[in-house]
Formats: sequence, structure tokens, C-alpha cells
Amino acid sequence: MQITKITPFILHVPVTNDSISDSTHTIASWGIVGVMIETDNGIKGYGFTGTHAHLPGDRLITSCISECYAPLLIGEDPINGTMLWFKLNRNPSMQWIGRQGITQLALAAVDTALWDIRAKAAGLPLWKLLGGATKEKLEAYNTDIGWLSIPIEQLIAGAKKTIEEEGFCSIKLKVGSPDPQTDVLRIQKVREAIGPNVKLAIDGNGRWDLPTCMRFCRQVEQYNIFWFEEPLWYDDVQGHKRLCNATTIPIALGEQLYTLDAFQSFLGEDAVHYVQPDITRLGGITEFIWVADAALAKRLPVAAHAGEMGQVHVHLSYWHPACTIMEYIPWIKECFEEPISIVDGYFNLPQLPGASTTPAKGVMEKYGVKV
Repeated sequence: MQITKITPFILHVPVTNDSISDSTHTIASWGIVGVMIETDNGIKGYGFTGTHAHLPGDRLITSCISECYAPLLIGEDPINGTMLWFKLNRNPSMQWIGRQGITQLALAAVDTALWDIRAKAAGLPLWKLLGGATKEKLEAYNTDIGWLSIPIEQLIAGAKKTIEEEGFCSIKLKVGSPDPQTDVLRIQKVREAIGPNVKLAIDGNGRWDLPTCMRFCRQVEQYNIFWFEEPLWYDDVQGHKRLCNATTIPIALGEQLYTLDAFQSFLGEDAVHYVQPDITRLGGITEFIWVADAALAKRLPVAAHAGEMGQVHVHLSYWHPACTIMEYIPWIKECFEEPISIVDGYFNLPQLPGASTTPAKGVMEKYGVKV
């Protein structure tokens, strides 16, 4: 089998309620910046990264795929996935300009498409190709009800609805307001509304400094916080280590880390409790596996950050033994032939061959943006 053609694409899909905000970002659409890789036996593999639908940036990613990676892939056998990952990631020209950011986002899309081809060629869903499920159920936590832009009364109503009517047992609230007391109140009111047994995680998106986080944690420890995600600037290893030692709230991070080495910096300093790799930031599925293995070696749980809204991560999370829980955001799920689905707070196990990345009919026409 040989790779014959590589075609990048861009989709911009509207988010919930016209727009959403966390402490750092406000967006109206989610970007699916991806690639279709065709082979001489007719198999097409699809992979993509997730963006904030910033068109100039999205086009930089597709340009990297078509102009930098495609010439290195044409004629290659997609089954040789690990070899191809090193060919792209360790290419001297790419190392000089990349290793993080655009080159990794582009590599993530390509690597995922190659895994999709391998699973389709085997006639298996990705989780089964990797070795089979290691758990009967995979719990979902709902992030989409907890945005910082949601007024407090709507926040409380949404939290109660997703638990009482939709069956979730875990939710996440965004924090990081200019006045931390605003977030203390929101957490207090939501905890009172949902009761003591629902998992309640929070996410700061890297907004606050260490003293602010330490004061804030002392105030909200009483509300049984499941984890505090990205409390500090994403690369601040020593700050996260000090916060880990100062609070009883577990610390989670990883969505903004681009390499195994970046994760090793936190793991080596005991500066993280929940490890959150994301195939769209790392070099795709290949490097996700290495990070999850590193977490397993430290006996730390993995909670995949669903930057591609769960399509691929549900396969990886059902398979990898370190994965314990996964984020649910529903914005783009209907864009795929086999969308992620939830029943009573747990993800359904995908069944179609591949990585669940094949676009549904009509999606390119509906949401496609010129590359």
C-alpha cells in the first residue's frame, strides 16, 4: 500500500449559544483543520487538529501539511506509521522551524490520518487495533455547561439539568475571573445545587499567578474539587509543583503541552496529578501513547483533553489502562460518520473501522472554508 494523494481541509463549526468564553478565550466557532490521505488501494484516512477557527492560523497549518509534510509522505507505506512519524518530526528542516505550535498541529492531523488508514485496512476500530478495551465503561465529564460566560443562574440550571436529566455524574466549571471571589461564589452555588456526590472539576486556562491560586484554593477546598486544571501559566513547572504541595486539590494539566519531553518535565517534578494529553497538540496518536505510558509508569491517571471533541480520544481512552475519565464537548460530533455518543454519563464504544474521523456526508459543503 502506498500514499498517493494528500488533501488538507478546513471546517468552521459554530459552538453552543453563539459564543463561549473561558478566562483567556472567546470563540464563536471551532476549527477542524485536517487532512485526507489517499492510498493506491482506495483507503482514505482522515485526521485533524482543533483550533479556534482563526482562518490565517488555520491556513498556516494546512500549508505546513501540503508544502512541508506531503512531499515526505507521497509514495510511502502508511502502515509504517512510527517510521513516518520520525521522518516528519525529526526532519532537520522541520526541527529548525518547529517542534511546537503549527508544525505539531499539522503533524497531529497527519499522524491521526495514518492511524485511521491502518485501522481501516485491518477492518477494526482503532481501540481494537491497539489491543482492545481495558475498561467496560468510560466516564464523561461535561464541560459545555460550565463556561465562564454563562450567568450564574443559568450555570446552576445547566448543571442540575445535565445531572438530573442527562445522567452525567461529573462536570467542569471554568474559573479565572478578574475577581476570584466571583468564581468562589459560582462554585459554592453549583455545589449546593448538585449535592456532595457529583464530581466537580474546575479549569483556570492558565490565567492566574501562584499567590492568587493559593488563596483561591484555600477558599474552595471545602467544596470537594475533583481537580484544578491549568491553574497557572502552561509551562510553569515550578509554580505547579509549589501549588501541588500547598493544596489538597489535585492539579491537572497537559492540553497546552506539545511534546513528551514537556510532560516529562512536570512528571519528573511531581507537578501534576491528572495528566491531560491531547492528540491535537502532541504529534498525534503516536506521541499521545508515549505520554500515557509515561503517566502509567508514575501510576498517575490520564484524562484526555478532547481538543478534537472526543472523536479519537474515546478510542485511546477505552484502550489505554491509565485513562480514567474524558471530557465531553458536543460542538462537532455530528460532523462525523460515527459521532461520539453518551448514555447515562458514559461514552459508547465506537464500532466502525478506523479512528472515527471520517466526515459525514455533506459536512465539507456545509462547514468547509477555502484552504
